[in-house]
Amino acid sequence: MIGQSMNITIPIHSIKGRGAASQIAHRFELDGRSAFDDGWSTLDETSLNQGVAVATTVRPESAKSAISRNDSPDIHFDYGLNPYRGCEHGCVYCYARPTHSYLNLSPGLDFETKIIAKPNLAEVLAKELSSPTYAVRQIVIGSATDAYQPQERHWQITRSVLELLNQCHHPLAIVTKGSGVERDLDLLAPMAVRKLAAVYVTITTLDSALARKLEPRAAAPHRRLRTIRALTEAGVPVGVSVAPQIPFINDDMEQVLEAASEAGARSAFYTVLRLPWELNPLFQEWLALQYPDRAARVMARIRDMRGGRDYDSNFATRMKGSGVWAELIRQRFHKACDRLGLNTDRVDLDTSLFNSSLITGQSSLF
Repeated sequence: MIGQSMNITIPIHSIKGRGAASQIAHRFELDGRSAFDDGWSTLDETSLNQGVAVATTVRPESAKSAISRNDSPDIHFDYGLNPYRGCEHGCVYCYARPTHSYLNLSPGLDFETKIIAKPNLAEVLAKELSSPTYAVRQIVIGSATDAYQPQERHWQITRSVLELLNQCHHPLAIVTKGSGVERDLDLLAPMAVRKLAAVYVTITTLDSALARKLEPRAAAPHRRLRTIRALTEAGVPVGVSVAPQIPFINDDMEQVLEAASEAGARSAFYTVLRLPWELNPLFQEWLALQYPDRAARVMARIRDMRGGRDYDSNFATRMKGSGVWAELIRQRFHKACDRLGLNTDRVDLDTSLFNSSLITGQSSLF
């Protein structure tokens, strides 16, 4: 059966190509609904196996601001930028899912099927960069939701942002699972020569069957390795993210790091799974559906890394966890990186080239 629901009651086994197993109610909702068997065979095996596909819709929204400032001590960048709210990649573990609650939408299916696009983002960004009080810092594009999700092919908002940053010589880093980043090599490659660009490709696992369950509409693992190779050959510094690590689910971290290194990645980082707000019941619902034989064991290990809780928001431990299991993951990661020569050279982007005067009149172009 489906769990709490806002406005959709598709049996969870029937949702095709999506990460979330239900339209879980968000935390600000006053009423929750659930489907149930009323004795008239409405939820029998036939209905469960029909395979209902849920369409994606995109709504344009005028952005009021472009740069999000970060003051969390465990996040190692100051500025983030996200061209989209929600993400069609549908990663079931995505920590950004609860942000859809602020839109009165479900962090479940809504997050990956009701996307908000910001077509005026480059115009707003131009104004912010032109401000006399602006202090230049590296901007991380895709810090919450992927800037190269499928809708970018149509909207090209990320492209417009890169064109602006390239014009005024502003440093940027991109975190993505999307192979669409290769489209923008004509901008990223010359920026990399000036030490203005770096890309970090997330590869959670090399197991394509598992990837289809974890992140159903992201590029396949082998395709992301091709992206790393293409970026490297174009001279763009590339790192690999092996986040998040989920006990007893994606246990091939060393193999991912080795494959990424062979493709040209020169740095790496990881986090362990974190389950804030609605993501906790949503992930547990997915876990019970996809891996019922090990669901209890997975959650037990997650709690081992969270001081006995499903989630701990402590800045000191929320990214890497604590305890024996967290230490084991840490040791595995660092030993693999040492063996492969990853993280030996730091990529420092150049902030000294930024020239806001080059933005003059830019907003009229958008």
